[in-house]
Amino acid sequence: MGDSGFLVATAHDAADARSKMAAGEFDLIVLDRMMPGESGIDFARWLRGNHPMPVLMLTAMGEPDHRIAGLEAGVDDYLAKPFEPRELVLRIQSILRRAATVPPSRTTALRLGAFAFDPERNELTRDGQPIRLTDVEATLLKALASKPGAILSREDLIELTGAQGGDRAIDVQVTRLRRKIEDDSRLPRYLQTVRGKGYVLRPD
Repeated sequence: MGDSGFLVATAHDAADARSKMAAGEFDLIVLDRMMPGESGIDFARWLRGNHPMPVLMLTAMGEPDHRIAGLEAGVDDYLAKPFEPRELVLRIQSILRRAATVPPSRTTALRLGAFAFDPERNELTRDGQPIRLTDVEATLLKALASKPGAILSREDLIELTGAQGGDRAIDVQVTRLRRKIEDDSRLPRYLQTVRGKGYVLRPD
């Protein structure tokens, strides 16, 4: 990884990782799902509640249910073992590009109350302040924003986003996205469900 331009620190388990995080700043965490003691899933949930940095999860458990569990825990990407080191590097680079703060465009942003989404930059802001989206969330929101007011079925969204895990994966990501763009995710105003048909984004 050092050969790819990254400065890397390693941790034996979640406790070791917390200790190193307290002592320095990190741009991204590559997390093994199966760790001694606290699991990678539990540690990912803790990270999402305490740190904004993106998380890439590695695992030998690559079935759809396992991927969905990782996404539900809040990881940005999920790479199954065995994998090519170059793929890992490319995924890390992609996540870091997404996490970088980019000034919002004032001409193409869709308004969602206090929120604005710029589909050209895949950037969500609230009152001008960036809100971090995972790669999956950004891709889903961009797909919905490409056809505002139009109903997109789960099959449409799977095709547009390349989501793995089928309909359930889309539902999980919609739920997570609502928590970021709705004042009350239980009573969504902007990202609405159309029963039996799919989802629709209704910007201001």
